[in-house]
Amino acid sequence: MTAVFARTAFHDALKNLSDRQLLRELAYVGGRWVAGRDGTCLEVSDPASGAALAFVASLDAAQTSEAIDAAQKAFRSWHNMLPQARAAILRKWHDLMLEAREDLALLMTLEQGKPLAESRGEIDYAASFIEWYGEEGKRLNAESVTSHLAGAEMIVRREALGVVGIVTPWNFPSAMI
Repeated sequence: MTAVFARTAFHDALKNLSDRQLLRELAYVGGRWVAGRDGTCLEVSDPASGAALAFVASLDAAQTSEAIDAAQKAFRSWHNMLPQARAAILRKWHDLMLEAREDLALLMTLEQGKPLAESRGEIDYAASFIEWYGEEGKRLNAESVTSHLAGAEMIVRREALGVVGIVTPWNFPSAMI
């Protein structure tokens, strides 16, 4: 759907958000918020009523490539960061999710149509994974594994390899990150 951002619909329930900054219309690419190059956007609808909740940027192929390049550039600094520093960033993300739990749950309920209690549970569940992986990231120990070759031993070291693209399922978008 083509729309201009000035037309963004504000569903009545969105007035209950404590932090309107959680509802973004633009895409975050390379440290800045950007609109689609041709100005098109996609409608996000309330499945219960079909009413427009918001409009979000629709990036073209070139902008998608720019986003991937920016993520790969950011990954280099992330990869070189001490595990404790990465864990601190993930801890902050965890804490921010829980601070915004009610708003995130409301947004999820409006977009997915699931009960608010289930959305709250999904936010808690997703935050627990972020916390767990942040803590596990501090313990990136090498592991000795018996080889299939006589007299040889293999060392396994887990480390991040790079940028990935993910598409989360519609019904559990936060839990599957």
